[in-house]
Amino acid sequence: MKRTNRTLFPLALVFLLSAVLTATGPLPVPLVLAQAPQPSAPDAPPPAPAIQTQMQLQQLVAPIALYPDQLVAQILSASAFPVEITEAKQWVADHPGLAPAELGAQVDRQQWDPSVKALVQYPPVLQSLAANLSWTSDLGDAYANQPNDVMDAVQALRTDAKKNGTLKSNSQMKVKDEKGYITIDNAEQQTLYVPEYDPWMVYGYPFEPWPGWVDVPGIWWDGPGLYFGLGFGLGPFWDFGWGWRWWGFNWHDRGLFFHGAPYYARGPVFFDRGRFYSGRPGFVRPAPVPRDFARGYTAPRPGPVGRSGPFSGIARGGNARGFSARGQGSMGGSFHGGGFGGGGFRGGGRR
Repeated sequence: MKRTNRTLFPLALVFLLSAVLTATGPLPVPLVLAQAPQPSAPDAPPPAPAIQTQMQLQQLVAPIALYPDQLVAQILSASAFPVEITEAKQWVADHPGLAPAELGAQVDRQQWDPSVKALVQYPPVLQSLAANLSWTSDLGDAYANQPNDVMDAVQALRTDAKKNGTLKSNSQMKVKDEKGYITIDNAEQQTLYVPEYDPWMVYGYPFEPWPGWVDVPGIWWDGPGLYFGLGFGLGPFWDFGWGWRWWGFNWHDRGLFFHGAPYYARGPVFFDRGRFYSGRPGFVRPAPVPRDFARGYTAPRPGPVGRSGPFSGIARGGNARGFSARGQGSMGGSFHGGGFGGGGFRGGGRR
């Protein structure tokens, strides 16, 4: 059968293309497809933490330096959890009238750090940390990045207060000098009296108050020296794993302890935890806790104020310096006497 030109032309074209490919090799792959994927640039290292001077640290710890050791340990640990502090404060306000034993049982079921649970025992302290979240967060930052310096600042202020005649043993607390470290403990095993004082004036020289500081009644006193008002019963919380007796300081080995072992909270606030853990023998670095907020705290949630507190049977401590007793209300958020402000914003630098 005779083939037409129309039939032969496609066949000729196929043979021609085959010859060209044989002579020149395969066609080059487009450049964009041949390139291997480029590795992404490594993330920039986090900025180095701001190292605070001893003077700055003394201003930071001034509100708590004269508290008993166990309470200082709880506060330093809890300061890593500003969000939980605000949650605990709101929870206390939302559960008025609970008997202490029931309160402890319900708090024990919360998913808070043990140190935050412990602060529920003394609502004015919890109120102060929640009302001063910027200070609370900075305190946690400082203890994470400069733990030894923070403890030195506490000891320096205790030394100055003792020289000034402000810090001394009485019927509410025991003050001891143990091999160069000043320790403070509650005088009664079952009752804690939180000393109330103006933290910017009590050490014998004026401090510049912390910016935006809120004076919370129940822990703030506008007179000279220390005042002891409400006593907080520790007995109902004694056997809970986060209770008073499980906390403490080892000033010689430079660390706070929980259940007899070195302890550091797994708070999400800090970016330099590696340096903190690497230089502290005996501390086990905990697994990170994922959080979806930047610095670990949010603004306090709106809630009722002025509710009665959950405690009953509150003792009175009297006044170490002979000031007349002043009335104080319940501990659930409404405190009488002293007020907010009232002299807390005096200042000047340290002499």
